[in-house]
Amino acid sequence: MSFSRRNFLVATGVVAASSSVLTACGGSDNKSGGSRNNAPKVSGSKTTEILVGTKADSTGPAPAVPDAVKGGTVYSLDQFDMDHLDPAQIYVSTTGAITVPIMRGLTGYKLDGKGGTTLVGDAATDAGTMKDGGKTWSFTIKDGLKWEDGSDVTMDDVRHSFERLFASFITEGPRYVQQFLVGGDKYKGPYEGKHLDSIEIDGKTITFRLNEARADFNFTLAMRGFSLVPQKHDTKEKYDKRPFSCGPYKIGARSIGKSLTYVRNEHWDAKTDPIRNAYPDKFVFQFGYELIASTDRYMADRDNDQYTMSIFNEVAPQRIAQVLTNAELKKRVLTVVDTVTYYWPINTTRIKDVKVRQAINWAWPHQQLQTIRGGASTSELATTVLSPVTPGYTKFDLYGVTKKPGGDPAKAKELLKEAGAEGQKLVIAYQQSENSVKSAVAIKNALEAAGFQVVNKQVDKSTFYTQIGKVDNGFDLFAAGWSPDWPNGYSVFYPCWSGENIGDGRSNYAQLDDAGVNRAINAASKIEDPEQANKAWGAVDRQIMELAAVVPDYHSIRNWMYGSKVGNVVFDNGNTCIALCQLYLKK
Repeated sequence: MSFSRRNFLVATGVVAASSSVLTACGGSDNKSGGSRNNAPKVSGSKTTEILVGTKADSTGPAPAVPDAVKGGTVYSLDQFDMDHLDPAQIYVSTTGAITVPIMRGLTGYKLDGKGGTTLVGDAATDAGTMKDGGKTWSFTIKDGLKWEDGSDVTMDDVRHSFERLFASFITEGPRYVQQFLVGGDKYKGPYEGKHLDSIEIDGKTITFRLNEARADFNFTLAMRGFSLVPQKHDTKEKYDKRPFSCGPYKIGARSIGKSLTYVRNEHWDAKTDPIRNAYPDKFVFQFGYELIASTDRYMADRDNDQYTMSIFNEVAPQRIAQVLTNAELKKRVLTVVDTVTYYWPINTTRIKDVKVRQAINWAWPHQQLQTIRGGASTSELATTVLSPVTPGYTKFDLYGVTKKPGGDPAKAKELLKEAGAEGQKLVIAYQQSENSVKSAVAIKNALEAAGFQVVNKQVDKSTFYTQIGKVDNGFDLFAAGWSPDWPNGYSVFYPCWSGENIGDGRSNYAQLDDAGVNRAINAASKIEDPEQANKAWGAVDRQIMELAAVVPDYHSIRNWMYGSKVGNVVFDNGNTCIALCQLYLKK
């Protein structure tokens, strides 16, 4: 959610993490009780396939949820407010999740109620028409789409939504469209009255002309970052604080850092929307709750907490064993294997010697960090950039994680000595939360035992992403992560590891600019045969790990708890989050 989801950074309170993706696997384990031994495993899990739907699949209303009733208020208990609400700035999965009820894109993901997910037309009548082998894409807009003030969604609005992506104030969101469109390298946005020639409108159809064949462009447009924005109500930088809705809900109130309230948008027509149900009358998202506080309230299940869920907060590591071994509590936990890999990029512009970077990998305290997260019920140790449930995954372990999960300080010391870098200083950034502090201490101890000199710097969580997103950020390591933006290795390796994607607000945090890796990414992106492409992406993964540009930390198993009166808590495989528009409140 890509991450995204930036789709790739989602602060977890243990480390910064991510997810905005298109494929995910696993599912809820709500009905099993008592034992933790039946927790899902990341390795060996099947990747969920997302098919492209038909025009009929793209017709509303969304499939009804059995036994669902309308009415009531859903509450949330979460740590953080959203960094951005301007869709063009959205590249974090939690933000993507929270905006599904208010924002619509040309395409999106439809859930079938049985665990299946289909790419369909959202604002468009279908999932798009491809020509010229994928260099031209057209989408026809549905009739009856309206903004929250009752005005029609126009073709000018649709074109404007994509042209504004090129504005100088748009720095944090996905950049695929900007990179793919012909002439995008020179276009500066619509605010001086100029249109981009490669975006054409004719009647109710918009056509995009791309500089390269992209058979998956319709998947790209399903990202929250490409949702629609009304031209009339585009307040540029200020739009980030108060976006305009064309979904079933609209913003009723917002207190930044504290709460965000959605109320019904009376101008939304369910017949136009195949994706969203709208059972609750209101959503009240509440921020500022650490994991232990929210978990304890879910366990107690009193008063309004019975009507509460979390977008971000999972079961606190300190409560995992207690919750997952209690049959009654476990009934109210959604357990899902995610496609995300959480990792620590190594700033290759500061740590230039590959042996020093390899030493960091050998010294890494994987097992200690897993214990802090709550053990194997929450994660699987990582040795690769790609998750085992992502197409293209190839199993390898270059730094002995399997044999020595606690790290190998002797091997790390040997490499530092060979590099003439004994006592190498490392500046590590981490967030302000209880588990982040514990993780930072464990990392500092392990690296210092291997011969490094470590300086931990705590960064305010409200500005963490902005600070680590700067090219000149002053840090050698920091927590990050990524899930594919759609089912394709390109959406992992190009945004995060291509030298073409280095810059403030970009996602190549390691600032890796290796000619061999760049060539391999570009070559793999042109392979049409999926099996051969997957092999190529696995080889790219190995190249990056041989260069030790990153320390893969873990692959996630998510455990979301919720109140006893919240019905149909399910996972949205397309946006990799809890499906807000599937929820209802029990009587």
